[in-house]
Amino acid sequence: MSKVYILTHGCQMNEYDSSKMVDVLRASHQMEKTSHPDQADVLLLNTCSIREKAEEKVFSELGRFRELKELNPNIIIGVGGCVASQEGAAILKRAPYVDLIFGPQTLHRLGEMVAEVKEKQRSVIDISFPEIEKFDRLPEPRAEGPSAYVSIMEGCSKYCSFCVVPYTRGEEISRPFDDVLAEMVSLAKQGVREMHLLGQNVNDYRGTMHEGGIADLALLIHYAAAIDGVTRIRFTTSHPLAFSNALIQAYAEIPALANHLHLPVQSGSDRILAAMKRGYTALEFKSKIRRLRKVRPDISVTSDFIIGFPGETESDFEDTMNLIHDIGFDNSFSFIYSPRPGTPAAQLPDTVSMDIKKQRLAILQNRILLNTKRISDSMVGTTQTILVTGPSKKDPHQISGRTENNRVVNLAGSRELTGQMVNVRITESRPWSLRGELVSYAENVN
Repeated sequence: MSKVYILTHGCQMNEYDSSKMVDVLRASHQMEKTSHPDQADVLLLNTCSIREKAEEKVFSELGRFRELKELNPNIIIGVGGCVASQEGAAILKRAPYVDLIFGPQTLHRLGEMVAEVKEKQRSVIDISFPEIEKFDRLPEPRAEGPSAYVSIMEGCSKYCSFCVVPYTRGEEISRPFDDVLAEMVSLAKQGVREMHLLGQNVNDYRGTMHEGGIADLALLIHYAAAIDGVTRIRFTTSHPLAFSNALIQAYAEIPALANHLHLPVQSGSDRILAAMKRGYTALEFKSKIRRLRKVRPDISVTSDFIIGFPGETESDFEDTMNLIHDIGFDNSFSFIYSPRPGTPAAQLPDTVSMDIKKQRLAILQNRILLNTKRISDSMVGTTQTILVTGPSKKDPHQISGRTENNRVVNLAGSRELTGQMVNVRITESRPWSLRGELVSYAENVN
């Protein structure tokens, strides 16, 4: 049986896309996934263009793929994802041994592209934006555990000044409401208990319904929670501008909606937020969190921060740190700004030294790590409901799961508990996880 190896960079959307690439090649060529590139017949690199030097990292990885192809000329090498969408045929100029170049919206054609490479012995490029066709042509969803990602929309139409996503994944396109529900029902029948709804701007979801209406994310969550077997729902990634009152009300009404929200704010400075074209102020962001905490007082809120955006002053940075203090973020993804080609922000003058940017990033990350530790420490002695996802990564003799606020808990227990919601008493707080002991099975929250 032929095998495919996929190296994935970037966000959860890319992780989802990689899983679908495997599904496509399994259906078209009976391929199975391998974690050993030297055993693969097809080598795929699923790329991300968010971070600095993303293109250089791609060619570095491709160099390793090339060594394998020199040993076996029949190996097919493909580049997918956002860098592929952004660079297109330019990849072939630097790496002519690449056989496939495809974008996030054309991965469903992967089987056809592999067949064309084999038949015509030439490279194939397809980085078009064929609307919703991708989801219409993907194989039936296949569960690989009790938790699954479900992509409900593609692209983004916000055009933040620093972001390349609208150019690499296109503008927002929502999947039809019934199609999303059908996928979740199928996954639930296969034992999936936690649905993680995905989109570049997931809370702007607007799916057409069979009777002609439009469903927003809040309505979709209500229906998802009613699916037999679904006990927990998460969604990511959100934009504060689209975080609606209806979503806040969903947190009040739907117990299955996890007690955790990831809402990227990027900065606490109104001046920087305006330059980023985010469309909201720090006060408006805090107002939404305040309203959310009225219905979920102990909800965990995590976020994203960009440090060193062009023109960021010490005062701007202080505003960000004040926002972190006011909100008490549980965790964050934070990094130094890097210009992305073709975005408006790439043209802005940048007078802040890298040393200052690194210093500010360290201050921010240390502050949030203190929050993370404080919250983890406060969980010791409490009983938390976790979804057991399987054996622990560090100790296969233990099992592991996640709390509602997205912390990994390791504990002694049977693998037969995988897929079950269990109550666990937290006994120890560690830097990146918690330890616990089994108390009882949890009641189904559905």
